[in-house]
Amino acid sequence: MNESPSAPLRTPLAVLFVALSLSIGWGVRGNWGHEFGAMIPGALAAMAAVLVSGRDDWRRRIPFFAFFGAVGWSFGGAISYMKVIAYTHSGHAPSVAYGLACLFVIGFIWGALGGTGTSIPAFFSRGRLTEMLIPALAVFAAWFLQDIYLSVLEAGLNEQVRAGTLSAEQMESQLAWLNWNDTDWLGVAVAAVVLVVLGLARRRFDWGTQLGLVMCAGWWLGFSLLTLALGLRMTPPRGDNWAGALGMTAAVIVFLYYSREWEVLWSTLVVGFFGGLAFTGSTTLKLVLVHPGFQDRFFGRAIEINWHSVLEQTFGFIAGLGVAVVMGYWSTRGPKLEDSSALRRWSEPICVFFVLVVISYVNIVKNVEAVWTKDPRTLADTLWGISSYTWFYLAYAALALTIGLPLLMYSRGRSLEILPSSTLGKGQLFYTVFLWWIVLGNLSRTVPFAEQRLVTEGTIHLNACLCTLMALLLPRSRIVMASDPTPAYANLLKSAAVSVAVGTILVVAGEYALVRGLWGDTFAGHSTKELRFGPDSTDTKR
Repeated sequence: MNESPSAPLRTPLAVLFVALSLSIGWGVRGNWGHEFGAMIPGALAAMAAVLVSGRDDWRRRIPFFAFFGAVGWSFGGAISYMKVIAYTHSGHAPSVAYGLACLFVIGFIWGALGGTGTSIPAFFSRGRLTEMLIPALAVFAAWFLQDIYLSVLEAGLNEQVRAGTLSAEQMESQLAWLNWNDTDWLGVAVAAVVLVVLGLARRRFDWGTQLGLVMCAGWWLGFSLLTLALGLRMTPPRGDNWAGALGMTAAVIVFLYYSREWEVLWSTLVVGFFGGLAFTGSTTLKLVLVHPGFQDRFFGRAIEINWHSVLEQTFGFIAGLGVAVVMGYWSTRGPKLEDSSALRRWSEPICVFFVLVVISYVNIVKNVEAVWTKDPRTLADTLWGISSYTWFYLAYAALALTIGLPLLMYSRGRSLEILPSSTLGKGQLFYTVFLWWIVLGNLSRTVPFAEQRLVTEGTIHLNACLCTLMALLLPRSRIVMASDPTPAYANLLKSAAVSVAVGTILVVAGEYALVRGLWGDTFAGHSTKELRFGPDSTDTKR
């Protein structure tokens, strides 16, 4: 292989940049949560990897990387995991082992699907990527309408409760059909219907539509087999999205294998392993840091900070290392990508709009109810007789128009002088604007700012400053490609599968031994005490 003088994604600072980007996003995700929050680290890490890849052809596609990276990392956000973490703190040997094993599974699911989404733009043609946007956007539109319908339904029932024509118990009974094991079954069903209708209307089922249907089928197979048929529940009485997500991940792996998408499949397995390592590793690190012996030796006293945020940011950092490893490997071995700028020019602006406006909106809107309106000194419930929510919607609609209209004009061939001429400059601008939009949106959620927030928002702010500097200073010109960029895929996949299987066992066993060696049968605190097994099991308690 011909070595590049920069080989950017193999330098320590470049790897640090990608890992910190996912760490920032994950720290922020902890405040907003769920699938929407998990889109943030996915977009940031993908863009960071592209910026320092040295690949001009990748940089031209940075909107695609951001979009599919965000979507890929979002799916794991439906899984409940706080009780699983609590099991590892319990001091109960079987519960600790169970908690670490389950955390690895959850992390693998999150990382695997994230690795799939992040790597796809490195191998698919531009036309194929654009084709995949259509079913993805159709599903998102259907989910938006679903949320509106459910909001209207719930508002109508609440009005009947206030009027006295319906009791709270009756309202709960009428909404019970939505809460099937506290899963996203309705969203999966809606997605499947939309994809089938779209395929029939277009008279073809492209690869992206097929992938979406396979994911839906895998979700239902996993949920039906693991939870409904076998009665397996990872964190009772919490939701069972884990079963559907595990089935979905298995379906994606099988689909990639039979589609012969070897590069994407390898990326899926490797980032999946790092995801599992990240969840168990960050939890183990937290249990080391909160141990009295460690704190007395290094600090001389007990340190009370937001240790869960430390866990989340550490998870993001370790998982980000996985993204850096995968994208660094393919930066010198992936195929050279040829794009036609005249092919469906709307696709990149749509991706940019989705990341900047849609992802930021669905997260920051949560601030209104969660924080801002709780204290009238921050934001009153109504302003001039109009609800604060309505003012927020109007403000974001104006912002969406401000961003969307220039992007529309750009997609129709009009140049925008504010945009740099180089693809690298455009990518740097895209990354930096999204990064600080999210960081400041997250900061606005933490008012009033307390001392405890220094470890969360304070660390995030410093890391964002560092990442901004690296985004501007690290990227270099194109790297030299490998003389024989095509690896032996059979050996590559075999070694990855074996390494993931063996590595999983070693990681979980080693971390279990460390946790038990430190804490023994003592409850570590810093969580509720949850036991998965035995006569004192907390599984039936809410």
